[in-house]
Amino acid sequence: HDDLKEMLDSNKDSLKLEAMKRIVAMIARGKNASDLFPAVVKNVACKNIEDPNQLIRASALRVLSSIRVPIIVPIMMLAIKEAASDMSPYVRKTAAHAIPKLYSLDSDQKDQLIEVIEKLLADKTTLVAGSVVMAFEEVCPERIDLIHKNYRKLCNLLIDVEEWGQVVIINMLTRYARTQFLSPNQNESLLEENTEKAFYGSEEEDGSKDAKAEAASLAKRKPYVMDPDHRLLLRNTKPLLQSRNAAVVMAVAQLYFHLAPKAEVGVIAKALVRLLRSHSEVQYVVLQNVATMSIKRRGMFEPYLKSFYIRSTDPTQIKILKLEVLTNLANETNISTILREFQTYIRSMDKDFVAATIQAIGRCATNIGKVRDTCLNGLVQLLSNRDELVVAESVVVIKKLLQMQPAQHSEIIKHMAKLTDNIQVPMARASILWLIGEYCEHVPKIAPDVLRKMAKSFTNEEDIVKLQVINLAAKLYLTNSKQV
Repeated sequence: HDDLKEMLDSNKDSLKLEAMKRIVAMIARGKNASDLFPAVVKNVACKNIEDPNQLIRASALRVLSSIRVPIIVPIMMLAIKEAASDMSPYVRKTAAHAIPKLYSLDSDQKDQLIEVIEKLLADKTTLVAGSVVMAFEEVCPERIDLIHKNYRKLCNLLIDVEEWGQVVIINMLTRYARTQFLSPNQNESLLEENTEKAFYGSEEEDGSKDAKAEAASLAKRKPYVMDPDHRLLLRNTKPLLQSRNAAVVMAVAQLYFHLAPKAEVGVIAKALVRLLRSHSEVQYVVLQNVATMSIKRRGMFEPYLKSFYIRSTDPTQIKILKLEVLTNLANETNISTILREFQTYIRSMDKDFVAATIQAIGRCATNIGKVRDTCLNGLVQLLSNRDELVVAESVVVIKKLLQMQPAQHSEIIKHMAKLTDNIQVPMARASILWLIGEYCEHVPKIAPDVLRKMAKSFTNEEDIVKLQVINLAAKLYLTNSKQV
């Protein structure tokens, strides 16, 4: 096929046309002409890649980069290099999109592609910025040095870049800033860390002295002064919290959460709450992030507590995430309001949601000591509920709460012992038996009776229940052997 390759490489259109006709004839006769593919692609694509119309040039490059055949990699590489120097920003944007495609086809081209990325990163047009940063993130995310000289330009262009480009650039700049700038809250976290060390190391006098000295030196350290480039990033991303695109708002919120001083992080709360009016898919992602953020920065979401109240129309996943957020935001000031809200949720027809609410009540009681008794009494009232799943979940949560102060609650343990006849859910039965076994000294008369009842139905029980029956028998044998 060498003669055909020469004809295809010729400058004369008549020879190229003749070669094309012969190749079509060969394929029609069933002969293999695959080795001529690069030469044919070169002839078909090159003409369009040099077309005066920018849209045709970009389309030709898009088609060429979408051909997943390793043999045309050199042609693709050449086309991308030419397009990266094109006068049209639209063609340069297409070149940036083609880079990850070529990299996935042949990773050996990485060094040459990095050169093209470096060239495109210096581009001053907003149309190219998002696409080249995406290519950078896919091909060479570790080459932070390429961003140094373009950092300020990217910060200043950000507001005018198209929405999805903004998301890519913000995520990249977040990663960049976290590795290049000091944390604005670093002194605070170091001070907390040293206080903890001093607390835990109090038995060792020398270690305690060192920790105290270190904490004192940190307290006297010069106040943190933010790098001007760090401030530039925060200043230029803040207006994007008003973006109509939820992904952009989410990206800025994550940037502020990781990079802003504690006093400034609060601005993201209002923007995230605004996103809760969007579709349920968007709500789900936002609530997942809010649930994580509210663990560390509870204060910024407290003014918007009512925005996380659950509607009957919310899907179950959204309800459960809102419950998690409400539990994270609970404190001694608002706990009575939150518990009243939880009481209405327990009457819901959605059983998974009711179970999650009961667990949330348990978490609130664990975290806030002053409402523990109130929560326990409320959960004990639920034990008379007709729905077996509600009762079962209540039993499991009560078990966890009683572990904190069992001596004060022997009446509750007696009440739960009576439920073994009615509750059929294995996990709940096992929890009741574990409680009776663990605190059998508080109910010395009832525990042996429960064991006798359970022994009769032992063969019909689930494994988890059988194990707790054996556990109860062993504990009673050790503590109350006369009655067993």
